[in-house]
Amino acid sequence: MDNLANTPHLLLHTAKGKRYFPLAGKNYWTIGRGRDNDFAIGDHCISRNHAILQSTETGDFLLIDLGSRNGTFVNDRRVSIPVTLKSGDKVTFGKTEVDFHGPVRNENDITPPEFADRDTMVLHERRLTSVMVVDMRNFTTLTRQLDEKVLSSLIGNWFRQAGEIIRNAGSWVDKYIGDAVMAIWFHGENEVTKADVIQIFQAVRDLNQMTKQLSQQYPVPFELKIGAGINTGYSMVGNTGSGDHPDYTAIGDTVNAAFRLESATKELGLDVAIGEETYLYSVELNSIEKIMSQYTLNLKGYEQPTITYGVTFKDLENLLQINQVEI
Repeated sequence: MDNLANTPHLLLHTAKGKRYFPLAGKNYWTIGRGRDNDFAIGDHCISRNHAILQSTETGDFLLIDLGSRNGTFVNDRRVSIPVTLKSGDKVTFGKTEVDFHGPVRNENDITPPEFADRDTMVLHERRLTSVMVVDMRNFTTLTRQLDEKVLSSLIGNWFRQAGEIIRNAGSWVDKYIGDAVMAIWFHGENEVTKADVIQIFQAVRDLNQMTKQLSQQYPVPFELKIGAGINTGYSMVGNTGSGDHPDYTAIGDTVNAAFRLESATKELGLDVAIGEETYLYSVELNSIEKIMSQYTLNLKGYEQPTITYGVTFKDLENLLQINQVEI
């Protein structure tokens, strides 16, 4: 029990005693009434898919409400946007209250976080990957103008539906990052197929359509928009879990560049930016050279200019229609 108590965990007090939910061996955990959740809690006031806990590279834990009916609360304050938990926080799902106990930190410990726990981060192979980062535009402005309850429902629904779209496209949400999500696709040893590329582009298209639909469902002060960065290349990856979301995560320049490409869409005034390698694997698509424009950018953190290709969602939809195939 001592070892478990020293592991990050949620603690639920019940009439039968204490119930521990250890937060180890994965990088995110689902919480809800449904039995398919990592932490299933039999409380009729808890939604079937209620919330997510995300472990970050810095060792913090991010709590995300998934648009639950009765809300998620931290220290009696409703979670309207993803929040970082502190050890000792009281978290309430529906009518169920749990205590969050974070990792034991040693002020003199300078071990880099990516190597702090060998049991939960094992890098063991080099894989060809495509990384997609999708960010909601003007998120800070939105948080200031929307009622907290409406904001919580909106953001929660966006995260939940984003997860469903990405899973249907053959991936999963590897990270929830404030107002953004990151997903990874793993390819063959040396190739990315035409079907792979179309599947990723379709996921981006569907995420945009879903975001537009939410704009119609909620009293937002402006139309909700997203931007996306897609990059392809080799990454060091490791498997830290199992099941429907195996926490098979990637690190390296391919991942970093995907984030930079997403940021570059604002500079370009476009919706989607893809890396040069992603474009080269896409050249079999009909009319892609007419629809996607090439740019040379100075991405933050990179000494040399980077070649990227940009496109609007309207033109991306045209590209997909021209290349309609069954995946």
